[in-house]
Amino acid sequence: MISRYAWYLREALKKVWLRVIGYAILAFLAAVLARVLSPYLPEALAFQTGSEAVSQLLGILTSSMLAVTTFSLSIAVSAFTAAAGTATPRATVLLQQDRTTQNVLATFLGAFLFGLIGLVALHARFYSSSGKVVVFLFTIVVIALVVLALIRWIGHLMKFGRMGDTLDRVERAASGALLGRLENPFLGGRRLRDEIPARRTVIAAKATGYIQHVDMRALQDCAESFKTELFLHRLPGSFVAPETPLLSAASPALDDDQIALLRKAFSTGTQRTFEDDPRFGLIVLTEIASRALSPGVNDPGTAIDILGRHVRILSQWHERADAEVRFDRIFVPPLDVQDAIEDAFRPIARDGAALAEVQIRLQKALTALRNSLPDIFGPACVAISREALDRAKAVPLLPAEMARLRDAAPVAQDAPSATRAQAKADPGPPQAGAA
Repeated sequence: MISRYAWYLREALKKVWLRVIGYAILAFLAAVLARVLSPYLPEALAFQTGSEAVSQLLGILTSSMLAVTTFSLSIAVSAFTAAAGTATPRATVLLQQDRTTQNVLATFLGAFLFGLIGLVALHARFYSSSGKVVVFLFTIVVIALVVLALIRWIGHLMKFGRMGDTLDRVERAASGALLGRLENPFLGGRRLRDEIPARRTVIAAKATGYIQHVDMRALQDCAESFKTELFLHRLPGSFVAPETPLLSAASPALDDDQIALLRKAFSTGTQRTFEDDPRFGLIVLTEIASRALSPGVNDPGTAIDILGRHVRILSQWHERADAEVRFDRIFVPPLDVQDAIEDAFRPIARDGAALAEVQIRLQKALTALRNSLPDIFGPACVAISREALDRAKAVPLLPAEMARLRDAAPVAQDAPSATRAQAKADPGPPQAGAA
């Protein structure tokens, strides 16, 4: 887990304005270098290179880039709106953080700023004719960057914001977050079991929101300074309100300043984030499936696709017995398999209860996960499977469809073949309206 300041820097690097500032700095650098290098360049070089036309080039760059930036921004906003309407609003943040889109918009807007600053410097007679050579060379570089950005933008727009593209982004985010947590299951600390002492100091939250980041290094430094051990109660993704316990300290007597330092290690925001919250990606995928299963959309194929993505993500689950302990004074609870399975499958079981094809794929997905890692996924998959069967029975589905569901369920894989044959022949009591 990175430090709080590194986390702030990572969040800042996701913003488009940072790239725009880079182009503005390039414009100022061009102006300064032109002023500094102009005494060393012959006056005739400006005519030989055609740099006298730099004013016209900067004018064209300024006027055209403003229109292109506005048009490209409207396309990006339309893609964000489409993703929020067809998928889920929680997925739009991944499109907004798309590097290609940010680089293209920053290139267009930065080229506009470059041309504007260059024109101001030219009309202010900031440098001589020989200095225009330097500006001319920088302008050629910026024009080349704009052309490359246009080519990338055209290819990127072919899939940007489509349902498949949005699902791929959410799956990558969920998979990356889960693998990151599994490789570092306790955030560099030690596994929390039953070590919490009876006499302890409980540090509670003072703000309302979602925990986005925990600075483990800061907590370790505090624990060493206070000569105590810390026990985390809330992980990234947890919703907290004032007086919600964040962590406990083994020392029963901590002053207000020490408690404030410990509380400062938790960064809280109004929204959940994908990077440090493995469950959030699963929840967002399931939200998209629930919307696809709504009567207004009626797209079971998307829900079936998402079930396969859930299996692909969760099948990477593994438990590391040799996880590195870098913060030996901090005890961290593990990621709960039951919560992850419920996040991924329970809403789909509820919203797709009346669709046999969705229910069958759901049971097959649970069976696949249970068979891949029975010790880890077994109880959780069986519990969700039985709940899904109960929901399907309450709809009700046809007896033949219920028989297929029971045959695909994880519990059916443990039954002898004769028992499974009897379950097919006797699908249960007749449903209302059944012949």
